[in-house]
Amino acid sequence: MITAKQQEGLFLNAASKLKKRITCYAAGGTAMLFYGFKETTKDIDLIFTAERDRQYFIEAIQEIGYNSMSPIKVYGNKENRPVMLTRGSERFDLFLIKVISFVLSENMQKRCEQTHEYAGKLVLKIMNPHDVLLMKCATDRIKDREDAKSIIENTKIKWEVIIEEANSQVIHGHEKKAVFELGCFLDEIKTELKVNVPQWVIEKLYSLLEQEIKRWVKK
Repeated sequence: MITAKQQEGLFLNAASKLKKRITCYAAGGTAMLFYGFKETTKDIDLIFTAERDRQYFIEAIQEIGYNSMSPIKVYGNKENRPVMLTRGSERFDLFLIKVISFVLSENMQKRCEQTHEYAGKLVLKIMNPHDVLLMKCATDRIKDREDAKSIIENTKIKWEVIIEEANSQVIHGHEKKAVFELGCFLDEIKTELKVNVPQWVIEKLYSLLEQEIKRWVKK
């Protein structure tokens, strides 16, 4: 497991090996450590907007001993899986624009609340808690539901932002299943983990899904 202090050290080490200044976005447990929503994370989740930047980062962490691993072991046959590299118990999950069923949209990029810079080479933007929650729905790994619970309990969630972003993903043609997966995810954590998700939010998401299905049928 990686602590916030260890994570800082990893970013500094990686930045020192970068051949070019790059920018990427911290999601998942990585972002949660910056917000203090959890004490450790199993992996470092980063999203890149350009393949060349992801390649620069891969080359940098390979220099400090990270090796490739198959993403299928963690993500199964899901689409838009990350490139994954490990060193001992540490792991980087490196996504490119898409995180399974969600796209790093312009609004998500604009909502980032923090920016951190390492060694003048690595610019790390920390995703807004609302968008971290959305991405947790997309990855839906073993710890993601507990993490979603922590985000909701530690943040005053504006559910309208969640619904608007999910709907925007569909309208702009990114992933048609985004609304459905989010609705199921929130419904399950509400039922199984007793998370305070308003019922109207779940009903609204399913309503949006029905509207999208009707539009698709008409075509």
